Parts: sequence; C-alpha cells; structure tokens
Amino acid sequence: MDGNIEAPIAMARPQGCDMATSPHPSAEEHAGAPISRIVAEVVGRFPGERISLGEMAEAFGDRAFGLLILLLLLPSLLPGMASVFGTPVLLLGIQMGLGRQVPKLPRILARQSVRREDLLRLTTSSSKWLARVERYVKPRPGFFTTPLSDRIFGWLTAYAALMLILPGPGTNGPPAFGNIVMALGLVEHDSRVTGWGMALTVAGCAFATFVLGAICWMGVAALGFIV
Repeated sequence: MDGNIEAPIAMARPQGCDMATSPHPSAEEHAGAPISRIVAEVVGRFPGERISLGEMAEAFGDRAFGLLILLLLLPSLLPGMASVFGTPVLLLGIQMGLGRQVPKLPRILARQSVRREDLLRLTTSSSKWLARVERYVKPRPGFFTTPLSDRIFGWLTAYAALMLILPGPGTNGPPAFGNIVMALGLVEHDSRVTGWGMALTVAGCAFATFVLGAICWMGVAALGFIV
C-alpha cells in the first residue's frame, strides 16, 4: 500500500497468479478458498495496476465493510504489521457500529491504494487455523447476518483495532485473527462463522486487555517504587 498505510508484504506469490497474463479471475480461482475467491473478485473488478480503498468501498456496497476490514487485517497475521492497519480498521468499525450501510472514507484514506500484486500475495498470509475455518464458510442466514449483529460486529472491530494500535507483547495476533474470521463470515453471509469470529474476537480482546492492563499496573508499581 502507499501513503499512510504503506507496508511491505513479503510473502510468496501464489503459483499461477500472474496478473500480466491473467487480468481477470478464472472460474477455477472463484472456486477456491473464500479468501482467494474474494481477492480474485476484487482484482477482476479493477483493471488498473493499483486499486484504491475508495474504489473498493464504492464498488462493493453493503459488502464493503467486511471486505475492506478483511483485506486490511490479513497482513496483521505477519509480525509487526498489525499497528499499521489499526487506524483505518478502527474508523470502519465505528462507522459500522453506528449503523452505516456503506463505509464513508475520509479523502486521505480513500486515496490509499493497494497493488494488485500485493492483493494476490495476501491469499498466502492465511494461517493454518484460518485455512481450516475457510473450509466451513458458506452462505448461512441467521442472527449473525442481521442489522443488529452488524452493529455488534462494528463495535467489536473498533475494540480489536484499538488492541492493534496499542503496543503490547503478543496482543495483536489474537484480536486480529478473531476479527478476520468475523469479517470472512460477514462477507460470505455466514451466520455461523461470523458468530465464531465474534467469540474469538471477544476472547482475543480480553487477552490483549489483560496483558496491557498488567503492563500498565507493573509500570505504575515500578514508578511508585522509584519515587
């Protein structure tokens, strides 16, 4: 990405994914795992070398929240990358929690763009656990596909984003993983997977909050000892 959220994505390119020779997703690509299929759909919609977040928000309508959150958080599974994407995810989560149907990105954020090549590389950032979750994702209506659940999703995403922004040992991965599962369920309209993701996000945020709270307590205790 460029601008304020630029970060290198050092991952192997998926075999056979060369956009110079395959500008549009094939039927085989669409039949793959959900994340690969979602990325192929995004790449297929935009012919340019770079794709802006604003373009994605406009093109995908009510799916844009889950799609943008998913694509922004996938690099968070890599060490040291989570805090880079915390602020835009926080903004998207707050908007969703307030009941917006489609994201409204500030101009400075809407102009940020992703290289098509980097989007394709994101498909290889999935952890083994996330790959297992993908096997069970399919459209399933239920409570976690309702407008009320969307608001809960938004506030949980905002809380997880705060955990990504705040520094702490081992506090980024658990909230990010839960939020990715949650976003995957939202994009695929899968109530069951969204529910799993919410539970994982709550657990991950609780862990991160405990660790950060313990660090603050030890810092205050150490300061009091010195003084």
